[in-house]
Amino acid sequence: MFAAAHYAALAVFVLGCWGFGRALLARLAPPPRRDAWLEAAMAAALGVGLFICAFQLLAIFGAFKPGATVALIAAGVLAAALQLRPWWREVRALRAPAAPWTRAERIAAIALALVALPALVAPLAPPAAFDELMYHLPYARQVAQQGSLGIHEWLRYPWFPYNYNLLYAAALQVGDDVLPHFLNALAGALSAVMVYRLGIQHANRLTACIGAAIWVGIGDYSNALIDMGVALFVLSACVALWWWRESQPVQGGTRWLGLAAFCLGVAAGSKYQALTFLPLVALFVVWHERRPKAWALALLCFLVPCVYWYARNAIMTGDPFNPIGARVFGFTDWIPADYVQQVADVRDHAARPNALIWAVFLAPFSLLWKRSAALRAAGWFCFYSVAVWLLTSRYPRYLTASFPLLALMAAIGWQVLFGWMAAGVRRAFGARGGPVEAAPAAAAPAGRLGLAGDWIVVLLLAALAAVSLGQTAGKVAMISPTPETREAFLRQHVPGYAAMDYLRQHANGRVYQIALNEAIYYGPNPIWGDTLGPWRYRDFLLLLPGDMARKLAANGFTAIVMPTSMVPTLATRPGFDEHFALLYEKDGGRVYRILSTAP
Repeated sequence: MFAAAHYAALAVFVLGCWGFGRALLARLAPPPRRDAWLEAAMAAALGVGLFICAFQLLAIFGAFKPGATVALIAAGVLAAALQLRPWWREVRALRAPAAPWTRAERIAAIALALVALPALVAPLAPPAAFDELMYHLPYARQVAQQGSLGIHEWLRYPWFPYNYNLLYAAALQVGDDVLPHFLNALAGALSAVMVYRLGIQHANRLTACIGAAIWVGIGDYSNALIDMGVALFVLSACVALWWWRESQPVQGGTRWLGLAAFCLGVAAGSKYQALTFLPLVALFVVWHERRPKAWALALLCFLVPCVYWYARNAIMTGDPFNPIGARVFGFTDWIPADYVQQVADVRDHAARPNALIWAVFLAPFSLLWKRSAALRAAGWFCFYSVAVWLLTSRYPRYLTASFPLLALMAAIGWQVLFGWMAAGVRRAFGARGGPVEAAPAAAAPAGRLGLAGDWIVVLLLAALAAVSLGQTAGKVAMISPTPETREAFLRQHVPGYAAMDYLRQHANGRVYQIALNEAIYYGPNPIWGDTLGPWRYRDFLLLLPGDMARKLAANGFTAIVMPTSMVPTLATRPGFDEHFALLYEKDGGRVYRILSTAP
């Protein structure tokens, strides 16, 4: 029942998104190349963007309340109900006779199903992942409780754009904190449908299955981060751009240019990294369209979902990209040392992205590359994304926005690679057995080669099935449908959870946390303390115990919480016990009261 209830809630929201998105797309006229399921996924993605804009507008005016959220979703469901029948007629009219599935396509489809199995279970676990506990969910909870947008300086990134997090705030208003995981997974699922349909449309069924399997396999469905949400809207923008490119004449498809700009605006209003795609998109558009009217429409559509965040930052701090624009626009909450530390932290996390996408560099050697202008455009997008990523962060998660198209193009690259390998093996066996036409005996090695290939495929599928079932079992074990199982899970997976939970129930006054950033969602709301920003640790912890206690008390703090690993550094210093009293200790976390008698 726990899983069914969450999937039912997701289905209702998806229906509402599709209802709004379909209502708008139906007024834009059909795209040049019709695909009912790609259009349905685009409609759902557009609906997600429209919900985000609606929630943002409500929150700006302090009206983002549960009643308004429910009313919006109900209106979307009603819009969907009014359109289901005509849409289904359209699907049937667009349905074309499908070619029989080949053996390779069936194998790829089985692999896709096996890869998708853990992803279906992963969202059901309680929140336990680093950044979702550090600021994504704490921000969403604050907005959900207040019903308005604000600057929450106790968070690590109070000035970031938070478009996709507004969906999580809505989920917390009408459900529990597992539901945001499903909204993150929704972005991955819609992107997977788009990758599959794009593969069908511009390549073949085998490419579609492999590309979708790669994207699903490298996605993370067990948290409430926003990277997959950004990926959904970047991919949607690319789809709309290609619809615009295929319009004849191009000027007749300006509506698709506006849709692409809107999707990019939603992405840019969710994460700064989405801005890196603007130069490439601008170059692509200016190559085909230079009319001021078309550019004005695109600019307006881009600004609608994201201008609030950037204008607010520019007006209040002078830095529209706060804090990453500090070196150009000046520092506000951060100091230069914070900036240096953040850059160093990103570089420390630099690593190679998932090996499954490395084959993207072989895609230009495929006949599909030569035949399809759409695939070439997707390939250049991928190469640009990788180049920008290499020159900036080299942090794998920052490449997530490009992963759907990277997965699609990598699927083509893997076919090139295995094609070369198969050709090499055939040449090797052909050289030993002689030309096929020269001797019937040469068929024997080929037959043995085919049998060996069959066994290799069987073994690979068996290994994939074992991995998939093992991962699924691990995800199932993380599901916590009762308060008791949830408590046990969180105590095991969230360092400092017990101490944070104690403070949530008993804290009176402000609490300063030390080295427990990744557990603050389970503490009192709000809770201060971080490595960066106005409440940075170095401003307090480097003081002598008496000075630290006085400074904390002067700022309204009544308690501190830390992991026991910090005790040798802080709690053993001379004079600490004179200013701090131990209140609670459990599971590697300690809570201290700041003594009011501290001089």
